[in-house]
Amino acid sequence: MSAPARPAGAAPGGEERGTGAPTAGNADDRRLPLAYVLPLRWTDNAGLAELTGYLRRLSARVDVTVVDGSPPELFARHARAWRGLVRHLRPDPALRGVNGKVTGVLTGVGAARHEHVVIADDDVRYDEAGLLAVHRLLDRVDLVRPQNYFDPLPWHAWWDTGRTLLNRALGADYPGTLAVRRSTFLAMGGYDPDVLFENLELIRTVRAYGGTEAAPAWLHVRRLPPDTAHFLGQRVRQAYDDLAQPARLVASLAVLPALAAAVATRRPGLLLGAAATTVALAEAGRRRGGGGAVFPPATALAAPFWVLERGVCGWLAVGRRLLFGGVRYAGGRVRRAAHFERTLRRHLR
Repeated sequence: MSAPARPAGAAPGGEERGTGAPTAGNADDRRLPLAYVLPLRWTDNAGLAELTGYLRRLSARVDVTVVDGSPPELFARHARAWRGLVRHLRPDPALRGVNGKVTGVLTGVGAARHEHVVIADDDVRYDEAGLLAVHRLLDRVDLVRPQNYFDPLPWHAWWDTGRTLLNRALGADYPGTLAVRRSTFLAMGGYDPDVLFENLELIRTVRAYGGTEAAPAWLHVRRLPPDTAHFLGQRVRQAYDDLAQPARLVASLAVLPALAAAVATRRPGLLLGAAATTVALAEAGRRRGGGGAVFPPATALAAPFWVLERGVCGWLAVGRRLLFGGVRYAGGRVRRAAHFERTLRRHLR
């Protein structure tokens, strides 16, 4: 296991240094004492205008840091677009890891000026109520795990919402945003940048360190859907995440054999019963925590399709691990999905 890299601004032993003073804008009662870290690596600027509008609204309420690993020409354009709105940084060159998002997070949290820090992908869109809820929860816990929903909802976002609802029914979904206490993050040394499923790695590292977590089903944060090509390109990579969750992996690998057995024995009732049970479970997840306000009723019908997809992609993910030693990601290949919590606990000790 690679040791978690020490974030920028963190001294040995978890002490903080060079964090800077709060900006003058924090004196305004409208601003929250909250840092917002957005790790970014773009290859084109198709969404620049929309993201800039979001950052403008966001920067009126919180302190925003964008850690930008984009190529030089895009970085320069971003710098011009966001001048005066956000702190715009390059990832710390001293940090190494196959997962560029993690090195961006390590840089951004290290540079944050507040104890409460929101970490969010570039497609996450918080409103004021969401920011305030996260800020208040971080008074009591070390990590907050909101629940994302897609808006708008094209066909592939509807399909992927089946996964979200099943996760909600069985516990909580893995969103594109988390929030942490900066002191806890620095004291535990950040988290490993050499894994694929970086959100699970951060959650497990906080738990292994002894930190507390909140995953309120009612805390709904909007997320923009990817384009169709990006969605299709993620299918096997997302299934690879299950290699860090053995029970889920076994369940996904069992889907195709169970389907084949039902077809071979000519028992369509089993298939219909399994599909109905899956929809019912997704519907329970849809209704949890007032989810009906953001998840349309028809999204529960997507769950059986997603389960079938995961049944296929789970086998492909295992094949990538056995034949190629990992899955391709951001121009490289990642072997480990995430560490088990007991491994992290042993390492932190």
